[in-house]
Amino acid sequence: MKNPFSQETYDHTEDMALINQALEGSAEALENLVKRHQHYIYNVALKMVLSPFDAEDITQEVLIKLVTKLGQFQGKSNFRTWLYRITFNHFLKMKKYWLEDTITSFENYGQELDQMENVDLSAEQQIAQKELIKEAKFGCMLGMLLCLSREQRLVYILGEVFQANHTVGAQLLDISKDNFRKRLQRARQDLYQFMNHKCGLVNQANPCRCSRKTTSFIKAGWVDPKNMKFNTDYLHTIQEEISPKNQQLDELLQKDYQELFQDTPFQEKQHAQKVMKNILQDRQVKEVFNL
Repeated sequence: MKNPFSQETYDHTEDMALINQALEGSAEALENLVKRHQHYIYNVALKMVLSPFDAEDITQEVLIKLVTKLGQFQGKSNFRTWLYRITFNHFLKMKKYWLEDTITSFENYGQELDQMENVDLSAEQQIAQKELIKEAKFGCMLGMLLCLSREQRLVYILGEVFQANHTVGAQLLDISKDNFRKRLQRARQDLYQFMNHKCGLVNQANPCRCSRKTTSFIKAGWVDPKNMKFNTDYLHTIQEEISPKNQQLDELLQKDYQELFQDTPFQEKQHAQKVMKNILQDRQVKEVFNL
């Protein structure tokens, strides 16, 4: 599946062919349609709530909603727009998840990080704990996204991480292009201001380093060496998944911040088959598709 948020790579005709076959009773076509989008839905959901367990539940909820509504899609609009408007409307209106109540602002998050002791690792320890340091990095960066409002968070994930341009982003969120542009710029300003004053990845003057925080993250339960949440279930990063063309950025410096978030994993979870099985067993889905 090519990046569905890209104006250049998304192919509406491939989805339409599967929709028509599914509505004629093909369970295989329905499964293939779901597979084309479920990993993108999951990866956006994960960045919205920071919990793989919650993101799995959200993905299943959204997919069941989409599949049961599929019979209402008449092909008068772009399927991508129809599908992701339903998806993102769900994301914005769903109940607040526990980590959203835990990480509530950049000030709060910064204080939490400051309270975590810096523990310097030797070169040998850094090599031995390479994957745990990555886990700490990914988790900390995704935690920063929770400091944004849901609207800003979703706009940032679409526009900056997955490279949806203003036209596509506005269509998917059902807002004006000017509104999308303003929300994205505000999200960038808030996020990058925090990173510039706190994160050693973008400003070497900052003492906060992933390797120096890993030991404390493990002690606090933010990183579980036996059950990593973010540095797992992937073969490539978001950058490699979306393969964006080079684009002019508002500021040259922003590329550094943007690439950090695009260098996070694009996860293809093992739950994918379970989700599809649950969808096909749903009573409403069976009724709609005569399965």
